[in-house]
Amino acid sequence: MSDAELVLRSTRVITPEGTRAASVAVAGGTITAVLPYDAPVPETARLEDLGDHVLLPGLVDTHVHVNDPGRTEWEGFWTATRAAAAGGITTLVDMPLNSLPPTTTVAHLRTKQQVAADKAHIDIGFWGGALPDNVKDLRPLHEAGVFGFKAFLSPSGVDEFPHLERDPLARAMAEIAAFDGLLIVHAEDPHRLASAPQQPGPRYADFLASRPRDAEDTAIAQLIREAKALHARVHVLHLSSSDALPMIAEARAEGVRITVETCPHYLTLTAEEVPDGASEFKCCPPIREAANQDLLWQALADGTIDCVVTDHSPSTADLKTDDFATAWGGISGLQLSLPAVWTEARRRGHGLEDVVRWMSTRTSELVGLDDRKGAIAAGRDADFAVLAPDETFTVDPASLQHRNRVTAYAGKTLYGVVKSTWLRGQRIVADGDFTEPKGRLLTRTN
Repeated sequence: MSDAELVLRSTRVITPEGTRAASVAVAGGTITAVLPYDAPVPETARLEDLGDHVLLPGLVDTHVHVNDPGRTEWEGFWTATRAAAAGGITTLVDMPLNSLPPTTTVAHLRTKQQVAADKAHIDIGFWGGALPDNVKDLRPLHEAGVFGFKAFLSPSGVDEFPHLERDPLARAMAEIAAFDGLLIVHAEDPHRLASAPQQPGPRYADFLASRPRDAEDTAIAQLIREAKALHARVHVLHLSSSDALPMIAEARAEGVRITVETCPHYLTLTAEEVPDGASEFKCCPPIREAANQDLLWQALADGTIDCVVTDHSPSTADLKTDDFATAWGGISGLQLSLPAVWTEARRRGHGLEDVVRWMSTRTSELVGLDDRKGAIAAGRDADFAVLAPDETFTVDPASLQHRNRVTAYAGKTLYGVVKSTWLRGQRIVADGDFTEPKGRLLTRTN
């Protein structure tokens, strides 16, 4: 520890080997050693004694819609990354749509990087987009460092990001497989959606019927067939249908390279509790019934679902009308994802080690950042969240940092208060006080 500049000490440090009392040495923004709790601290190092607060690796959220530039009234890099930092997230990967321009060419990627560069309170990477007409742009985007490619199998909700029908999907997947890239997919079948009952209005039951589980199941089955034929790497975004879990498990057992995520709102909110007209709960695919939720938790426990990400998808408040058919679909969850998941996880008998695995370790692995992020271990970036896991708070929308303070969690009492967040050994937020932006722009390196 002789070269340490900073030592963080806690009785509860979550490491790859388990939770233990430890001292974590940091130099040059990197973890240099994880040592016994009472290891001597060099005179040149600053000691931060965290007491019994839990030191965990900063979370890595690989599914965030920042919407900047172009729709910055919905969200922006400054506000989104402040909300993330307040919630213990130290790295996010931005989705390619809802910004103008979308991240579908290298020039558009450069535009987004330029906008983000001086506004990022945490580290940021970028997904590219796969559209019917941009196959020629996929390899250049890959070489420019995007972490993979987002595609929709049903309409995205914005005209500038059209979805892929079967043949364009196969062409995009074949091109991405040729350089062993990653295709991440919003999997809902448009034909199943079109045949579902469409009843506008404020009743949540009507909206739920309009986005049936079968639409997800059919799209995921198609994705599996294409991925198997091409030996492609694919990732299912925001899974909400538990009915798809057996086919995913079977495909993986057969060697299909498929991974799966779900979201805090699917794990903590249920259709039965959504009030009519409360479109802050609207997302696509939708929040489903409690029995479905139980099966998602089971799949997290057995590894069928790999990770948990927010799918933070904000809009201005006026777009959240009381008509579920026309209201913007998206839930803002950056600041609350850790306490929301932890609250339900602890109730179901899971520990913080599980939460770290789902929200930091496996998300880092998904995007190839596991040499730098996702664990408290020597050689990783000194990115940390300090959590008081047994303290509670009641969600007040006015306290949220994202731009439009609409939340499906308003009034809920949650466990887990983030006391501070650290990025490369620098405390970037503590008790609501933020430093100036210190985040970096990340690119894929493997």
